[in-house]
Amino acid sequence: MSDTNSPDWYDILQVSPRAGTDTIHAVFRVLAKRLHPDNPESGDAERFAFLMEAFRVLSDPEERARYDSRYERVQQRRWRVYDQDSATDDIVGDRHIRTALLNLLYTVRRSDPDSPGIGMVHLENLLGCPEQHLKFHIWYLRENGWVYRLDNGLLAITAAGVDRVLDEGGPASHRLPQLESAERARARSRMASNDVDSADAA
Repeated sequence: MSDTNSPDWYDILQVSPRAGTDTIHAVFRVLAKRLHPDNPESGDAERFAFLMEAFRVLSDPEERARYDSRYERVQQRRWRVYDQDSATDDIVGDRHIRTALLNLLYTVRRSDPDSPGIGMVHLENLLGCPEQHLKFHIWYLRENGWVYRLDNGLLAITAAGVDRVLDEGGPASHRLPQLESAERARARSRMASNDVDSADAA
């Protein structure tokens, strides 16, 4: 998996990254029967092909180890939406962070319904957003009934939050751009003002 557009084999196989070998085999058998092209009711050749590749990678200890060595880094690149230099009052940037939070929590619950929570430190690492900024967005999402705290203190998405994600097109459509730093924006603005011809030529 070389970039954020590469398939997420855990998501395709509908198992948690913590899933054991027995779970992977059991889930695969169920999904393979459902998606096999010979199944007249639910067969899907394209999804079946992806499923087979996911099973090939995750059922082989060596292949899975290589995949896992890159998996967390890819997840961080996928969800990272915060730039330390970004203006903190950027409305568009705030919306991106809240969208990323909901999509991430949706993905966690869908992958592992029995352990749907995620902690603040993990959220900070994945989103690249410091706790002091996340607190406001978590408050907002809680007030709207989209997320809640589990008994163990971890954050999880609610049924209303799931509906919100699906109403927005689902996490598969989640391709959030890195928020542009304020300094880069100012630099580009100065360049455009000082040398319009050069900017147009570029």
